[in-house]
Amino acid sequence: MRIVSLVPSATETLRAWGVTPVACTRFCEQPDLPTVGGTKNPDLEEIAGFRPDLVVLDEEENRLEDHDVLVAAGVPVHVLAIRSVDDVAAQLPALADALGVEPGPLAPLPQPRRTELRAFVPIWRRPWMRLGRGTYGASLLERIGVAVVPTAGGRYDPTELDAVHHERPDVVLVPSEPYRFSDRHLDELRDLAPVIRVDGQDLFWWGARTPAAITRLAEQIRGA
Repeated sequence: MRIVSLVPSATETLRAWGVTPVACTRFCEQPDLPTVGGTKNPDLEEIAGFRPDLVVLDEEENRLEDHDVLVAAGVPVHVLAIRSVDDVAAQLPALADALGVEPGPLAPLPQPRRTELRAFVPIWRRPWMRLGRGTYGASLLERIGVAVVPTAGGRYDPTELDAVHHERPDVVLVPSEPYRFSDRHLDELRDLAPVIRVDGQDLFWWGARTPAAITRLAEQIRGA
């Protein structure tokens, strides 16, 4: 099958299954594959030019209008909606079935642990934005006993550091992506709580990497 993946997590997972897409996004970090733009601005004409048997999208990573253009053009699509660790185990089999592959068993995923740390997780600056509940990243952290603050609010909310200060987090987890925080930014965040840099791909990329990512993040946070 000729597959175009517009989701970095899905591209990584496909390759782990032995499936090589004919194209992917520039954010997929697959230098040997042709790219068709970004997740939010793919080149739809170029995608159609690959004559794909299937285009893989995710409802959070990709735009509805791009999905609709592909569907209107008669391009087959498979849409994932990964918002929790449980969604990974629930939805990957359907993707594998659409591709006609045997993905192999996913390693057992741990159940959420009792909360040991409350964490502020910044994901952007100017304005500051935070990781909230109802997200894959927050769900993954729950598996290792870390709860994101606050307990209310949206999935990705703008915030002020003064407001975070009043929430009194135990730790600030600073992911390596999507925003590249500098040491100067970390100095600002240290006024809130101890700061730990974490791997943004392990925190936000789901799929074949999920079981090992949970283990790596737990070791990274506990080690720090």
